[in-house]
Amino acid sequence: MRQIVVTGGGTGIGRAVAEVFAAQGDQVVITGRRRDVLEDTAARLGGAVRAVAFDASDPEQVQAALDALPVRVDVLVNNAGGNTGIGAEAPSGLAGVAAAWRANLDANVLSAVLVTSALRPRLNPGGAVVSIGSVAAHRGGSGSYGAAKAAVEAWNLTLAQELGKQQITANVIAPGYIESTEFFRDGMTPQRRATLLAQTSNGRAGTPADIAATALFLASPAATHITGQTLHVNGGAHTAR
Repeated sequence: MRQIVVTGGGTGIGRAVAEVFAAQGDQVVITGRRRDVLEDTAARLGGAVRAVAFDASDPEQVQAALDALPVRVDVLVNNAGGNTGIGAEAPSGLAGVAAAWRANLDANVLSAVLVTSALRPRLNPGGAVVSIGSVAAHRGGSGSYGAAKAAVEAWNLTLAQELGKQQITANVIAPGYIESTEFFRDGMTPQRRATLLAQTSNGRAGTPADIAATALFLASPAATHITGQTLHVNGGAHTAR
């Protein structure tokens, strides 16, 4: 029975990831900042899932949570993050710009780096680290969020090289437009949605289940020779060569 840790596992993509691993008999720990949301999700997904609440971008909270996390980890899914600029006022002055950029870097890069570093001694040989990136890393218009997700991909290259010595893979999934998440809050208009769908080849939005299925594959025996890669899951809205 494998031990799985999913950060940002209370809703959206993280919840879907937890669900697919639990459905195949793995033991799953979901983490996040909102204890009530995590505990509700764990209760709904059943006894194979338990919740541990902490802020993945806070070194002290990550350290304090270690006793509650598995002593052996087969799969780590770094899903915590999001665009902290959505819904926020435009930054004012250089101090405001710095704070806005740090917020996205903390939420998306530092969270993955801290949790991976903390759990690295516990990663089981033959296991996998899967980090959630974004198509925003390959397109303009997303500012600090796109830059943060690009940094996740760059960091993953080094991580794959280091973990490869233990036969542990490290890959990034870069979703395109995914519906049924909290990502856009109330900011998705019908016009914007139509534009995003028109960019795809298959004419549909992605779902959390699409990303969860990709994570399950990357953590499977079928993917042990895939590492250091970014897999684009966006219906053809962005293609990688």
